[in-house]
Amino acid sequence: LELKRMSVSKDCRGQGIAKALCGEVLRFARARGFGAVVLSTSAVQVAAQRLYESQGFRKVGAYSPSLLSRLLCFQIFIYRCDLPGRA
Repeated sequence: LELKRMSVSKDCRGQGIAKALCGEVLRFARARGFGAVVLSTSAVQVAAQRLYESQGFRKVGAYSPSLLSRLLCFQIFIYRCDLPGRA
């Protein structure tokens, strides 16, 4: 399952909403028999990286989406959370 474009309004950050949403996605995926959840985030989104890592995701790859991004050393990180004990 791919988690794509999760975002919480700046006015609502710091209230645990993103953590709750992420947890719900993991429960949803597990309940439906998915083996893993994958997502991508940019290298500059450090708070997002910390959130995903705290939820059990691990970085499994990185890439630069364009020549310009490669020249600017901008990367997209790929994360994966395996779901052992699927329901």
